[in-house]
Amino acid sequence: MSTPTGCPSSVSQYAALEAVTGPQDSVKLISFRLDRGVATKLDVLQAQQVLDTANAQIPDLERQIGQEENAISILIGDYPQGVPRGRPLEEQSLPPEVPPGLPSALLERRPDIREAEQTLIAANADIGVAKASFFPQISLTGSGGGAFGRSSLFSSLMNSQTGIWSYGVQVSQPVFTGGALRGNLHLAESQHQQALIAYKRAIQHAFGDVSDALIGFQKFHEVRVRQEQAVADLEESVRLSIMRYQGGTATYLEVLDGQRSLFAAELTLAEARGNEYQSLVQLYRALGGGWQT
Repeated sequence: MSTPTGCPSSVSQYAALEAVTGPQDSVKLISFRLDRGVATKLDVLQAQQVLDTANAQIPDLERQIGQEENAISILIGDYPQGVPRGRPLEEQSLPPEVPPGLPSALLERRPDIREAEQTLIAANADIGVAKASFFPQISLTGSGGGAFGRSSLFSSLMNSQTGIWSYGVQVSQPVFTGGALRGNLHLAESQHQQALIAYKRAIQHAFGDVSDALIGFQKFHEVRVRQEQAVADLEESVRLSIMRYQGGTATYLEVLDGQRSLFAAELTLAEARGNEYQSLVQLYRALGGGWQT
């Protein structure tokens, strides 16, 4: 059975279905030996018990697979349906190696950091606007390029009784605001400080995400490698026990114990592979899109 391409959360479920192949082959082998008179009915029943235990897990696994595939289809804007299958699990390419010396500049692509950065830029601009509000918007030169008479210009500004600095079309600025201008400046400065703190926190959070993701990816990789070795050892053990059973030097109970251990180890390996793929996704997410600049 094949696994869906790009669906790491289904890896362990599909692998569990694939793991049923071993018990099925055992039942066929023991049944064949029973027909030839070199095995007992008890051997067949014991092999069938292992297969029944594995088959009992299939409906729930198929339920999980179907629901996850529906969720993926909806996520990409489609109607609920199955996901096209790719290569079998054991043929899937392993996660790539994380290159050394990843630059921290990669984190600048993260949406949360970009949002905090733009908020900080906007808050900084608001300070400039608030400061500029203290000054009248006037033209210091006339239409011909010459300077206005300073005494007449500013005396007109200061003598205005309308609450508005006004000198024809050159000036328009409120004068009496009851401290609103100063309050606006303090507010803008406070918002800038808050935006700066939020920006620093976003960066710290990003570095924490990357650290957690790197640790998770490394450790899940180690678990998968060691579990693969454990499965390989159990496969060899089962192979030898079957040879001993066929040669009449061991009972089927020895084969049965080995197969049970192998089945459990294969499920654990499938889960380890799924965890490794998911940890790689988390690392890509933490870096804001992988390590490609």
